[in-house]
Amino acid sequence: MPITKIFLTAAVLALASPVLRGDASFAAARVQQDDADAVYRKGREALVREDFRAAADLFHQITRRWPKASVAPDALYWRAVALERLGGESNLREARLSLQTMLDSYPRARTAADGKVLATRIDGALARHGDPDAGRRVGEIASGKDKSDKADKADKGERRGTVRASGCPDDDDDNDMRIAAINAVMHMDADRALPILRQVLAKRDACSEPLRRKAVFILSQKDTPEGAELLVNVARNDPSREVREQAVQWLGQMDDPRAIAFLEEVALRSNDEELRKKSIWALVQKGNERSMAIVRQLAERADVPEEVRGQAVFWLGQHASPANAQFLRGVFAKAGTGESGVEIKKKVMFSLSQMRGQGNDRWLMSIAGDASQPIEVRKHALFTAGQAGVAAADLIALYGRSTDAELKEHLIWVLSQNDDRAATDKLFDIARRDPNVQMRKKALFWLGQKNDPRVQQLLLELIDKG
Repeated sequence: MPITKIFLTAAVLALASPVLRGDASFAAARVQQDDADAVYRKGREALVREDFRAAADLFHQITRRWPKASVAPDALYWRAVALERLGGESNLREARLSLQTMLDSYPRARTAADGKVLATRIDGALARHGDPDAGRRVGEIASGKDKSDKADKADKGERRGTVRASGCPDDDDDNDMRIAAINAVMHMDADRALPILRQVLAKRDACSEPLRRKAVFILSQKDTPEGAELLVNVARNDPSREVREQAVQWLGQMDDPRAIAFLEEVALRSNDEELRKKSIWALVQKGNERSMAIVRQLAERADVPEEVRGQAVFWLGQHASPANAQFLRGVFAKAGTGESGVEIKKKVMFSLSQMRGQGNDRWLMSIAGDASQPIEVRKHALFTAGQAGVAAADLIALYGRSTDAELKEHLIWVLSQNDDRAATDKLFDIARRDPNVQMRKKALFWLGQKNDPRVQQLLLELIDKG
């Protein structure tokens, strides 16, 4: 072969060999990607079956054998999910390491944001096992020292345009690191949780309000003197009305003397009616004689705002006892006949109607039949007597004794709401025979609302009479 031809052939082969080598490399990479994808699918299928050990092993196989595969970042995330579901300190530590590897090696992975939230949740679980580093990380995020989440949200907002304009988390925003962190604090012991909660509750910006609301609830579950003191401080000073109200409400879960003293102060002397109503609820939840005495005092004092007084009356009705029934009847007797007095009487009657087994049905019927009471009070007594389960025979007897047309009309309606056949029979009797045509019409109207085959017969009977 001529020397020129030899050199030319060698040159062509030299130029071609990288291409050939590249094709082979590409083919090998393609095979590896296909293998990784196949194992990844098996891992996801194992997750769906809730075979978490198999899923964790399959995803781990991907990161060991094919670390450059496109599914490797997601495999690290889903391995952590599977290990978290398995539970146990060793599995949690493996899960946390898997997530850290993903976040360090693939910060732009599509599962990175979810991975951070999961990592925070796992840190909370590890902190319960006494891991100080995990507790520190949770505290930094919950108290706002960790700035990475905010930066990530801003970055995602630029790229996707989906972040809320305010940038503030919602109470149930599972994708927000701060919410995940404060949820993790819930499971820590009081010694570890309180310093974090104190920092969160010291915040005053609008975006921290959901965090403070959650912190208030968590604090109420840590029944310690320091927790009670902190919750009282929140109830006094937090800039958000909702946070203050929730603090007052949750103080009812604490047995510390400072919590009880503060609730009494708010209930008896605060100028904020909504806070006073929350404090009444909290006092009633305690149920001890001291707290119930405060509620009774509010129920009977005429100088207490009507809404606050009505709230006290309502909650007393939710605690059935002969003493509370007798007390509320006394409040009724002392209430005046003016507009405010009538409203309190109506609230008392409703509360008594909720308290079964104390003779309140008969007492309410006695008020309905008392001609000295305003007609509005008597009508409400009839309604609440029906709610209290008064017998149809008592309603029928009162109809026969009554001379007030407005009361009798209301009685017809109460009879129509009673499921006793005797009540329906009385409506038929009124529709046929009552001397007052208006009463007959009322009875006929309410009978028309009932699914009783006798109604059709009655209508034909009345039509035939002409």
